[in-house]
Amino acid sequence: MEQKGFFGKLFDLSFSEFITISIIKVLYVIAIIGSAIGAVVLLIGGFTKGVGAAIVGIILAPLVFLLYVLMARVWMELIIVLFKIADNTGKMAGQKLPGQE
Repeated sequence: MEQKGFFGKLFDLSFSEFITISIIKVLYVIAIIGSAIGAVVLLIGGFTKGVGAAIVGIILAPLVFLLYVLMARVWMELIIVLFKIADNTGKMAGQKLPGQE
């Protein structure tokens, strides 16, 4: 089977090649950047509402960032696990079991 490039995989109408494996790192970086932006917005929002909200923002912003990054990482890992299960199942389906001729 020939290796397809990114656009070859993207426009593969038979879905014989998965593109998600190739772009999962980019998606994770985007999730980290989105989490950082959300934490900064939470922090700035806290500072605009007064001292009490600023203190809450200082405490919550890092926690929210870490939770969002952790959640994104778990989802990305679950996606990769599903693709690896599919790949290994395909390999097993193509193999002969012991005792088969």
